[in-house]
Amino acid sequence: MILEQFNKTFESKARLGIMSVLMVNESVNFNSLKDLLNLTDGNLATHVKALEEAGYLLVKKEFIGRKPNTLYSVTADGRKAFEQHLSVLEQFIKNS
Repeated sequence: MILEQFNKTFESKARLGIMSVLMVNESVNFNSLKDLLNLTDGNLATHVKALEEAGYLLVKKEFIGRKPNTLYSVTADGRKAFEQHLSVLEQFIKNS
């Protein structure tokens, strides 16, 4: 069944949004992601942590002056998994 092929990591609207933004940008910082997706700090942190633990995101922490800056980018595994998920989603829509 096609539904079994969905990647459960991407079931959340927030995670779909995070991955969508990162697929078309080399990297995006925390505040930009938060603003683009209209998420709270805690909500965004929870979802990026889950994506990082799945091996789909790279997290780079640095300081700009005295301010911390966290950058996120997609890993090769993340890109492949997300593309496969979108392909399955497309198949599901076409067959419905």
